[in-house]
Amino acid sequence: MPAVALSPQQFEGEILSPMDRDEESGYASGSSSDASIPELFFTKPHLRFLNRQLQNLEPQEILRWCITSLPGLYQTTAFGLTGLVTLDMLSKMKIPRPQTVDLIFLDTLHHFTETLELVDRVRDRYPLVNLHVYKPAGIENATQLTKQYGERLWETNDQLYDWAVKVEPAERAYRELQVNAVLTGRRRSQGGKRGDLDIIEIDEAGLIKVNPLANWSFQQVREYIQAHNVPYNVLLDRGYKSVGDWHSTQPIRAGEDERAGRWKGQQKTECGIHNPRSKFAQYLRQQELQKQGEARQNALQSGTKIEEQA
Repeated sequence: MPAVALSPQQFEGEILSPMDRDEESGYASGSSSDASIPELFFTKPHLRFLNRQLQNLEPQEILRWCITSLPGLYQTTAFGLTGLVTLDMLSKMKIPRPQTVDLIFLDTLHHFTETLELVDRVRDRYPLVNLHVYKPAGIENATQLTKQYGERLWETNDQLYDWAVKVEPAERAYRELQVNAVLTGRRRSQGGKRGDLDIIEIDEAGLIKVNPLANWSFQQVREYIQAHNVPYNVLLDRGYKSVGDWHSTQPIRAGEDERAGRWKGQQKTECGIHNPRSKFAQYLRQQELQKQGEARQNALQSGTKIEEQA
């Protein structure tokens, strides 16, 4: 996936080093050859500056900035309340067609029926929005997932489950759709690791993640949903505040954090998409090393048998 960043001219004056200049005109432009323009990147000071600037803006202003500043922008969503607010806000902006923001939905094959019904209602309400649905690689339903990985994978190997149904499909979506930046539905008021969210983050693979409603409370989100008649998951009326897979989501009690119903009784607070990717890279590396070790052992055993027969 190509790295993407912002150039200083978005908030400050345009700054071009000699390396940035096109040989013909003396300056770089979007039509310049790849060789004449270095790979773009965020510097830490620039990222801090952007977060300070965006911190004081309303979500709609942050979204407008994203649309005009970030190429390859998509919205990742499981159709939670915050994501639905973002979707509705975008639908009310006068955005030229090439800059519209498509949705990416990861179908884990274990969503609540109510969530899948919501997807259909969202399609009806926002017919101009493109929805890209990604499932586990080569798998169409929960039965096939069980056949490949065994019963209740989320209990027997939760890291492999997260990788198979969320992380790998997300990375495949980013690669196939050429995603450079994503809008997320994370907010500080959701608690846990999300308590100190910045507006803009960059993950270990260089993907830009923007949290346009990071400053909003659950009450603000709910009030927007009601005021604008935005379709939402009916499970919210049954005590749920954060909805994920049916096997790892419960209603919450009064006074609990929004995400207290996710993976209740476990230390886990994130599904893997928003965890450091190195954790999953290490996991996969361990799996690969184990396979290589088994292959070597089998080869040694085969060689011993051949010597004995000779």
